Amino acid sequence: MSRLKDKYYNEVVPALMQEFGYKNIMAVPKVEKVVLNMGLGEAIQNIKVLDSGVEELTLVAGQKAVVTKAKRSIAGFKLRQGMPIGCMVTLRKDRMYDFLDKLFNIALPRVRDFRGIPPKVFDGRGNCTIGIKEHIIFPEVDYEKVDKMKGLNVSIVTTAKTDKEGFYLLKAMGMPFRS
Repeated sequence: MSRLKDKYYNEVVPALMQEFGYKNIMAVPKVEKVVLNMGLGEAIQNIKVLDSGVEELTLVAGQKAVVTKAKRSIAGFKLRQGMPIGCMVTLRKDRMYDFLDKLFNIALPRVRDFRGIPPKVFDGRGNCTIGIKEHIIFPEVDYEKVDKMKGLNVSIVTTAKTDKEGFYLLKAMGMPFRS
C-alpha cells in the first residue's frame, strides 16, 4: 500500500469524521482521480514539441500520456479541428496516491520562491487545480534533455461537496497550503 493511501485511511478519515461529524465512513470525502494536462500550442508549427511533451508527461505520471486534439477550428490561431494540441493523463488508485505523494513532498518544494499553494485554487465543488509553470520540478525529467520549458495543470478531483471539505481533505493529506 502506498504511503499516502495508508495515511489517508489511518489518519485523514478519522480526522475528517471528527471535524465534519460524518456518521458513516462512506460519507468521508476522498480523492477520485488526478488529471495531468499539458497544453502545447506550439505543436501546430512543430510536431516534435508534442512528441517530447508526451514523453515527458509519461515520465512524470508513470503512465502513458494521450494526445488531445482541437475540438473546433480557430482561424486566429491557425488551428483546425482535429489537430493535435496537447496531451493528458488520468491517474487513479495507487498511481494517483504515488503521484500526489511525489507532488506534495518532492516536486512542489522544488519550485522557486515557493510559499505554499493559495487556498483559492478550489472550484466551488471541492476540486482543486494547480498550474505548474516548469515541468522540470519533477525528479524524473532530465534537465539536459529538455528542449523547452513546458507548463502543466494538475487537477485533483475529490468527492467533497464543498471547498471547505476539499481544503481540509487535501491539507490533512499533506498538501502545502499558504497560511
